[in-house]
Amino acid sequence: MKIEMHPVTIRELIDQYVEDEDTGEVRAYGGKLDVRPKYQREFVYDTKDSEAVIHTVLNGFPLNTMYWVEREDGSYEVLDGQQRTISICRFATNAAYSVRLPDPSGKGYNSVNYPNLFDNQREDFLNYPLQVYFCSGTEKEKMDWFQTINIAGKALKKQEIRNAVYASPWLTDAKSAFSRRNCAAHKQYGKYLSGECLRQDYLETILEWAASRDNITSEDVVSTYMQQHRNDDNADPLWDYCERIFGWVRKTFGNTTRKEMKGLPWGIMYNEHHEDKLDPKDVQNEVDRLMADGEVQSKKGIYEYVLDGKEKHLSLRTFDDADKRTAYEKQQGICPLCHNHFEYEEMAGDHIKPWSKGGKTIPENCQMLCIPCNTGKSNH
Repeated sequence: MKIEMHPVTIRELIDQYVEDEDTGEVRAYGGKLDVRPKYQREFVYDTKDSEAVIHTVLNGFPLNTMYWVEREDGSYEVLDGQQRTISICRFATNAAYSVRLPDPSGKGYNSVNYPNLFDNQREDFLNYPLQVYFCSGTEKEKMDWFQTINIAGKALKKQEIRNAVYASPWLTDAKSAFSRRNCAAHKQYGKYLSGECLRQDYLETILEWAASRDNITSEDVVSTYMQQHRNDDNADPLWDYCERIFGWVRKTFGNTTRKEMKGLPWGIMYNEHHEDKLDPKDVQNEVDRLMADGEVQSKKGIYEYVLDGKEKHLSLRTFDDADKRTAYEKQQGICPLCHNHFEYEEMAGDHIKPWSKGGKTIPENCQMLCIPCNTGKSNH
């Protein structure tokens, strides 16, 4: 890959800067620079990150190098430096865009925007030379370099790297639904999904669920799914699948959402149970009952438990060492099921009356079973 350094002033960079909110396209450098090519992530810098960039430039300190790729038509695309580029351009072109910078007196901070700068400060800002490497090479070389230079700083998540590899109109359509600021997935189903849509967490989640539905088995099921669908006309089927999932969730568990519902594997649960004959009223009553049960330590696990009945989801209360030791001494180390003697370490606390039948985790309901008997009982 050919790489050459070219200083670019901020004055040159912000020429014809534009952000299209509908398409997500961002252009600069006289319209010749594609700041957000298809494989790039959304703007993820927070206020503190952007302020650090502006502070660096205003003080004339060196800013990390950027990398642009030369295209065959003479235009460029940002390979690395999108976040810094957008921070600079927004500050220089949007009068309403302000940052908090340290007061020269050392006392507190001042809110500063570009028009508030002194004339000499604006000139220095515009003349600031950005260190930009112009790169040219094959697609594979570009992608390999893209991953290499993103090891440091705000490192790319795995899904962001997948997006680079499988860039396509299908992926662009999927990202518009699951990865844009205020996207449909966030507005309608954000209370059920964990992570950040801008960092591709929503997209990765729905792709994992879809891959599971399609019984894809590979080392990276998401990449396999993306490879299979990258040439699709659009991502409408993926969005329809998402709506079916959460339509089923609302029908089964009701429209009221609890904090415990956020981040559950809803797609996996839908794949396995959406054809079950469930009475929503009974399900919701059972959820309410279990939420009030002090024996249930994992409230999030209640939703999976009411579907498959596996107590492992609930993290039920266990007996403490004092209760187990008391029961052990009372039994004189004899397992009540096999009637053999065991050392304390070879036994486990067990509910005489099971939780499923109303048993509580209290000393009177504790017995000590040998490990084989306890395991055998748990399996029945």
